[in-house]
Amino acid sequence: MSKVQTQEGEMSSFKANAVTNTLNFAGRKENGAALKWSSLFELISSVNDRLLNWYGLVALILLWEVGPRYGWIDSQFFPPPSAILAEGLRLAGKGKLHVHILISLRRTFTGLVAAMAVGIPFGFVLGGWFPRFTLFLRPLLRLLGQINAFSLFPLFVLFFGIGELAKFSIIFWSSLWPILFTTIAGVQGVDPLFVKVARSMGSGRLLLFGKVLFPGALPSIFTGIRLGATIAFLMLIAAEMVGASTGLGWLIHNSSMNYVIPRLYLAAAIIAGLGMGLNYILHFLENLIIRWKEVVEVK
Repeated sequence: MSKVQTQEGEMSSFKANAVTNTLNFAGRKENGAALKWSSLFELISSVNDRLLNWYGLVALILLWEVGPRYGWIDSQFFPPPSAILAEGLRLAGKGKLHVHILISLRRTFTGLVAAMAVGIPFGFVLGGWFPRFTLFLRPLLRLLGQINAFSLFPLFVLFFGIGELAKFSIIFWSSLWPILFTTIAGVQGVDPLFVKVARSMGSGRLLLFGKVLFPGALPSIFTGIRLGATIAFLMLIAAEMVGASTGLGWLIHNSSMNYVIPRLYLAAAIIAGLGMGLNYILHFLENLIIRWKEVVEVK
């Protein structure tokens, strides 16, 4: 083979390798771009899944903002969210809004914690150690639990006056019953086999409570606390109508009496937000503490 033919073969091989490398580089570039777009799509899909629950609320707020401005709804009774927010900023600027929020939180948490301190131990005693006595008391407890605290408003005022004790009593009464009933149900729902095994291994009452009954009833107890917290925030308005001069419930009552509608909506929205926030916190604590709880997912 001549020297010229050898050089031509090497040149052809070089060109072929160059074309192959160019195609490989273009393929890698296309694959990288496809992978980049795929990652971006997965990120958008993940964010969309997280925000899916909020789309309805955002749509409602936007419709509420636009409706009064175009005369679809009466702005006198349904002021736009921007007017409500402006009222909140005005109260916050005067240093009054945080005072109402803190006082309402203190009253709510005081009544809720007291209901937990009474309802949870009483529920364990009735559900775990005196089940037959619980059957005897069940109709009476159910009857008392069905009595709305607001209907007992005159009695609370009669017995406790119009001070803080009456407000505490309304929130305490409202929160006590769901916590008590769910605690009893949680204790009685513990698998009897676990109790028999613990007793057969010589466990005393204290060890049986700490290792079997309390962990087994804890999910039900958290459910009762969340229900009690929700009811406590709902009854906050009634509690702060009893001779109060501060608090979010008083703010609602005072705004309705003086026809300050944006302030009324503001206080109602804050109460709803605080209730939702506390519910999320309790859910977080439940998932943090109860690691053995099975999560059922429907796909």
